[in-house]
Amino acid sequence: MIRTMMASFTQMNKCCIRNTRVSSVWTVGGLEVSTGKVSSIEAMNGSTVLLPCTYSSCIGIKNLYFNWQYNDNGTFPKLCEGEISMEGVEPKVNVYHERVEFVGSSKTNNISILLWNITFEDEGEYICFARNPKEKNRNHSAVFTLLVVDQMKEVDNTLTVIIVSVLGGVIGLVIIVMVIKALVVHFLLKDDEKNKECLVSSSGNDNTENGLSGAKADNKGTPKA
Repeated sequence: MIRTMMASFTQMNKCCIRNTRVSSVWTVGGLEVSTGKVSSIEAMNGSTVLLPCTYSSCIGIKNLYFNWQYNDNGTFPKLCEGEISMEGVEPKVNVYHERVEFVGSSKTNNISILLWNITFEDEGEYICFARNPKEKNRNHSAVFTLLVVDQMKEVDNTLTVIIVSVLGGVIGLVIIVMVIKALVVHFLLKDDEKNKECLVSSSGNDNTENGLSGAKADNKGTPKA
């Protein structure tokens, strides 16, 4: 019995046990569906859009039921529905809308759909719903909002262009200053070398002249025999 309980607890630990403690009872995260971090999209009239949805369950699924519905002024017609018998088995899906295509896969816990050739009438809320009998028919849903526009808004890049231009100008100026500095240093070094050569040459000439003068003086001071 203890081994069974430990095995069960270990299995729960492998799942996403939440740190919610009520009356010394630990609760495990149940079925959840999500339409992603961004729950809305703006798309052009006539384009094709992906309505994303994924599901997760810490204790697994069995005969998971799901559907997509559209909020049509308070009525919720189904766009498609399906059932996943067990993990890893692809779902059996029924599609009820001619421009809807199921593109999900149980291998990635994905129950997303494509909506083809959208119109302005398609704008609104789409509900992704799922129910898991393995969790006593626990269900969960998420809403994804579609906005249909005639043309996409042009992004004003004026500020970006100005910033890039200024940065480019500053970088160019720095490069020019560095080049000028390098040239000045180069010419200064050359002048120093020339000055050193002149000093060495002058020093050599002075020594030679001094030597000749000394020799002449010696010759004049020598008495005749």
